[in-house]
Amino acid sequence: MNENGDTGDHRVEMTVDGLKEDFEWHLRYTLGKGSIRATRRDEYTAFANAVRDRVVERWINTQERYHRENARRVYYLSLEFLMGRLLGNNVINLKADKICREALGRHGIDWNSLRDFETDAGLGNGGLGRLAACYLDSMSTLDLAGMGYGIRYDYGIFRQKIVDGQQVEEPDQWLKHGYPWEMARPEYSQLVGFGGSVECVSSKGGKASWRWTPAETVEGVPYDLPIVGYGDTVNSLRLWSAKAVDEFDFADFNKGSYVEAVEKKVLAENLTKVLYPNDSTMAGKELRLRQQYFFVACSLSDILRRFRELNSDWSALPDKVFIHLNETHPALVIPELMRILMDNYGVEWNDAWELTRRATGYTNHTILPEALEKWPVSMMERLLPRHLQIIYEINGRFLQQITATYPGDMDRLQRMSLIDESGERYVRMANLCIVGSSSVNGVAELHTQILKDTLFRDFYEMMPERFHNVTNGITPRRWLLKANPLLSKLISERIGDGWITRLDELKRLEGLADDTGFLDALGEIKRANKMQLVSYAKSSLGMDLVPDAIFDVQVKRLHEYKRQLMLALYIVIFYNRLVNNQSYDPVPRQFIFAAKAAPGYHMAKLIIRFIHAIARVVNSDARTRGRLSVAFLPDYRVSLAEKIMPASEVSEQISLAGMEASGTGNMKFMMNGALTLGTYDGANVEIHREVGDANMFLFGMRAEEVAARRASYVSRECCERNPEIKAALDMVAQNAFSQSEPGLFDPILRNLIDYNDYYMLLADLDSYCAAQDRIDAAYRDARRWNRMSLVNIARSGYFSSDRAVMEYARNIWHIEPMKK
Repeated sequence: MNENGDTGDHRVEMTVDGLKEDFEWHLRYTLGKGSIRATRRDEYTAFANAVRDRVVERWINTQERYHRENARRVYYLSLEFLMGRLLGNNVINLKADKICREALGRHGIDWNSLRDFETDAGLGNGGLGRLAACYLDSMSTLDLAGMGYGIRYDYGIFRQKIVDGQQVEEPDQWLKHGYPWEMARPEYSQLVGFGGSVECVSSKGGKASWRWTPAETVEGVPYDLPIVGYGDTVNSLRLWSAKAVDEFDFADFNKGSYVEAVEKKVLAENLTKVLYPNDSTMAGKELRLRQQYFFVACSLSDILRRFRELNSDWSALPDKVFIHLNETHPALVIPELMRILMDNYGVEWNDAWELTRRATGYTNHTILPEALEKWPVSMMERLLPRHLQIIYEINGRFLQQITATYPGDMDRLQRMSLIDESGERYVRMANLCIVGSSSVNGVAELHTQILKDTLFRDFYEMMPERFHNVTNGITPRRWLLKANPLLSKLISERIGDGWITRLDELKRLEGLADDTGFLDALGEIKRANKMQLVSYAKSSLGMDLVPDAIFDVQVKRLHEYKRQLMLALYIVIFYNRLVNNQSYDPVPRQFIFAAKAAPGYHMAKLIIRFIHAIARVVNSDARTRGRLSVAFLPDYRVSLAEKIMPASEVSEQISLAGMEASGTGNMKFMMNGALTLGTYDGANVEIHREVGDANMFLFGMRAEEVAARRASYVSRECCERNPEIKAALDMVAQNAFSQSEPGLFDPILRNLIDYNDYYMLLADLDSYCAAQDRIDAAYRDARRWNRMSLVNIARSGYFSSDRAVMEYARNIWHIEPMKK
């Protein structure tokens, strides 16, 4: 290999001839197929391998450069990485589209036609995982020395099917046909223990040494994915797969105990079968805790192995390693690192604590107190006895600090303790993260302020220097350059392609706000993207979308606080207006939903049924045909989002103010020219700051108004005051949407009326209807609408993940881009 990374192998050169030859080689020698017998999937696999070969050279060069320079590395630990499909993304980041087009064109193949043979990697669920994937992309693009760690789930979250309007979960067999982007690294496998006992092996000068002897051991096998930046840097995502240390008991098998012979294998591999096992049972809760510790133990052992290869002094650890905890799922990094430093290497407590705290940081993604993870002390004592012992010691020392700072404040002690002792004793993982790390950050300005003012107020008052805000961002490479090639081409033709890595350059588009030709081109591109979604819905799902209607879209995880139910009720109101008022003549509306509900979240699954029930009624009514249509696109995932976002015109971001941490879907819609219909919540606050009232549609209460009104709120009064709301709820009560199953949706009505509408959607619904009327008025003026769309695109630069990651790098991780 020469200094430019060229191996001299013609087959892996970044040329048309080299790629064509490599494609043919993999078809024949990797897959054992000639051109006659090769299937379209074979062509995809051969092509993906050929593209990967070009990635590998950059990957090796990047890792060797980090090793030579003993760079400080950021390790981003996340239980989710929603990567999406990698073929198109990698080709774009390699800037190899033209080469790919010409190389496969010689075989009569359009390489873009092969993309759909790739399955979305089942490594995440929603915004948390997609954010993590965006940040890895930006770290590589910005040439930051970093690496992601996660779990290689066999089946991911689940594949969603809709049967008679109901969500049905099926295994997501994303590895069924293999995955050409991953490389197994069995040489870096790690052993992870559970259970067992802890004993004091020595005690000198009042300082005890402890030994943990686990009762069972599982092996973690790593698989690496290359994270290709828009440039030369290729970082890594390392995913752990659980394997039994002893997979097969030959003695049991010979005795005829065939199930027992593989029992250990099955139990071990359950750790990485699925993302977020249903925790409605104690067995499910235990599996989740085991899964999280397995992930943490494997990752931390690997991080420290790499550190020890180049550094002999533990005091250098925070100078070479920063471990970022994406939510509380990796919180066990803190006691695990303490255990390793003290028990395995004899580091004193105070030194180990300082090293641990300086080498870790924590991002919080939730405002809901009930969503903060807590683990039963009894369960942790049984599975991780040494870690619980360390957590007790951390807590004891921390409570002493609180007592010294706030003498006699027992309520504060109880609130800040790492152990919740209000009933059954639990370990509070968020408290552990705050106490045990050097930085705590929220993910939008409002979210961070709420953390400081309410959720973590006690901690903020005691250690304000640890709290930061980093508003989320998204990668423009996937969400604009890849997802919306027509818009990307138009932008680059007018202002050049510097925006791909410097998204704030999109501001230059504002100079075209009065350019009729440009505004018309924007409208034509939106129309073309709508037609592509119409075609996909018809050919793949058998659904008929109305292309001449406003595409009004809400796609995100199904949760009551996100208020998909509010949009559903508005559709009923819209339907009643059309049916009962002949003078009502709105712009036709195509409502589009996509969402997965957690398998154990029964109300969320009932809302999905409700949406489908409404769709059946309104879509079959001849009186509203062509004027109102409702579609639910099943199995929401990254590749589907890439079809929906460019076609959307209204972005529904309607969570109850004060409940959404940030959101990133709002940013993707904005970047693709959709206009936000939203509450003053999450990153909607920053979107409003960027575009102003004139270019989005705000409605509803603000967070402080929600807090002030909650004590006196009576949802029934909202219903009685507004006849449209009352009529909509009466239709539900009269089984207009459940004639074959009377009472099916009564739980929804009980939540809204009898249980006083906790998410206060009835309180905001009147304001929401008024905002929808403003949308109707604005859309009638095509020039005005396209100008508003242009402003949203032009001012979306702030929401680049490149900006967010550089804020992390400067203010939290304290690293700079590598010098080439």
